[in-house]
Amino acid sequence: MIRSMLTVVLMAGFVCFASSAFAKGDPAQGKVEVYTCHGCHGITGYESVNPEYHVPRIAGQNEQYLIDALNEYRNDARKYPTMNAQAHSLTEQQIADIAAYLSSLAPKQLHKN
Repeated sequence: MIRSMLTVVLMAGFVCFASSAFAKGDPAQGKVEVYTCHGCHGITGYESVNPEYHVPRIAGQNEQYLIDALNEYRNDARKYPTMNAQAHSLTEQQIADIAAYLSSLAPKQLHKN
C-alpha cells in the first residue's frame, strides 16, 4: 500500500515537472509577446541610455540561450534594471514563446510587422 502510494506521488511529481520543464514555446504567440523588446533590440545600431552598454541583437539567437538569459534576469542572476523589470513580468510560458519566436528569425530580422 505504501509502495503504491509512493509510486503515485512520484509519478504526479514527474508529470508536473515534465509539463513545465519540457513546455514548448509557441512562435506565433511569441511574436505577439516581443512588442516590448522592439524598443531596444529592434532598432539597428540602437544603444541604451548607458553608452558603455551595447544592446545585443536577439533575433536568431539560440532558443535555450534566450530562455536561460531571461530566467537569469528574472532571478536577478544577471543585472540590468530594464531587463530585470521586463523578465519579472514574464511567465515561464511567455519566456518559452518569446524564445521560440526569436530563435526562428534570421539574425537582424526583428522588425515590427
